[in-house]
Amino acid sequence: MTATTTQERVSQRVPLWRDVVVLKWVTQVVLLFVVLGTMWFLASQAGDNLRARNINTDFDFLERPVDIQISEGIDTHPDTGGRALWAAMVNTLRLSIAGIFFATILGVIVGLARLSDNWLVRRIATSWVEILRNIPLLVQMIIYYSVMTAAFPKLGLETGPINGWLHVSNKGISMPRVHIADGFYQWAVVMLVGVVAAHFVRRHRQRIQDETGANTSPILWALGTIALFGLIGLFVHPVFSWLGSVFSAVADLLDSFPVAVPQLLFSAIAVGSATVWIRRFVSDHRSARGHLSLTDDDWFRIAFTAVASLAVVFLVVRWSGLSAWTLNSGRDLFEVLADKFNVDGSARPFDAMRPDIVQKGKFPNYGKNGLTMSIGFASVFFAVVFYTSAFIGENVRGGILAVPKGQTEAAKAVGLRRGQILRHVVLPQALRVILPPTGNQYLNLTKNTSLAVAVGMSDMVQVGTTVFNQTGRTLPVVAIWMLFYLSCSLTISVVVNWFNVRMKLVER
Repeated sequence: MTATTTQERVSQRVPLWRDVVVLKWVTQVVLLFVVLGTMWFLASQAGDNLRARNINTDFDFLERPVDIQISEGIDTHPDTGGRALWAAMVNTLRLSIAGIFFATILGVIVGLARLSDNWLVRRIATSWVEILRNIPLLVQMIIYYSVMTAAFPKLGLETGPINGWLHVSNKGISMPRVHIADGFYQWAVVMLVGVVAAHFVRRHRQRIQDETGANTSPILWALGTIALFGLIGLFVHPVFSWLGSVFSAVADLLDSFPVAVPQLLFSAIAVGSATVWIRRFVSDHRSARGHLSLTDDDWFRIAFTAVASLAVVFLVVRWSGLSAWTLNSGRDLFEVLADKFNVDGSARPFDAMRPDIVQKGKFPNYGKNGLTMSIGFASVFFAVVFYTSAFIGENVRGGILAVPKGQTEAAKAVGLRRGQILRHVVLPQALRVILPPTGNQYLNLTKNTSLAVAVGMSDMVQVGTTVFNQTGRTLPVVAIWMLFYLSCSLTISVVVNWFNVRMKLVER
């Protein structure tokens, strides 16, 4: 009877050409090869066409000298194309980071003012939002540039409004600059110790608050701990100068390693990570009785992870230049760290310089001591900050209105003041609504900085255009643009998503 039943089941088995599982796997594998083949064909055709037209796509221009003068930045007369693009990247990052910081502060103020009980404050905030967000950003940049160029006075040796501290002229704005000094890295080690100590202090205060119900202010205690270590580090940071010899020894050790060492390390990490992930994935899909239930998609994920790890191993072994670059970069990094720690014990972590005005010929100019914003930088900065703050203000207003009124009424019932209600009840809940659209505004602000070319600021786009006009390497420069802005966008997305996960409601 059993043999007959088994034979009947075998005879009733679905043929392979009608099996859903087989069809899904075959379809996916065939599509994968079709996509890879199409990409290879298009890439080979593009390469043949570029070579036929004598268009170079290599990146050797990064090490060749160029004749470029940058208006501002870490290097105004770069000697190579790579150095020019790096200086432009730094300018763009400075503008983006500063713009995000001040646009967030101003946007929160505007959003709160939109909900103010004061009629005048509410109308001013409404006018700010409705006017600024409906004027194109490029138009605002040109307006600010024209106004500052025409309204600001000419630069002179006695230019104010506070000579020696704040200079405002038609050549830009210059103010005092605080910068890191030779002892900063030793002080940073003290601060790192302080952050670890602050973590344990916060956990201790939080545990006391959970057990007793008393307000122990764990965040304030943690910030106070960090501030205390920062203050102490200003005086005791030279004690960590011995780390310079440690970093020097690590640099020598990396210099002695053969290329096979990072190859084995990267291969072990790839295979080990894939193995751990597959084991954890299988364990999560196993029932309490030990039964394993996997769908076709689950098997595909497992197979894809295994193949990806083997591909990484093949790439690492085949491309030995990656391992050599890792060793050389690691050696250079630790050599730089060794130099940073091998300094005089009396070196200060921070230093400050007042702005100065120098005149070598007929016309005065700002010196290198102060923090100087050119008219182009200032016009782009104010434009992106004001423009983005209008959108962030609406995000803040919408997030606050999304909090149920019952929350505010309950907070008033227990005796909380308006400021306490806003800090402890409304804003923590509103952030779940505010963060996602605000993250999009951060992305828009970063990409909108590319409009700086319209007012002559040396950003990534302006300098890159000059580089490919001189070198003829249009495609490589565009590829660097794409990689740079993609990296900025992904970084902002990761940070915002991390906060989104932290603010997410925990379901039971």
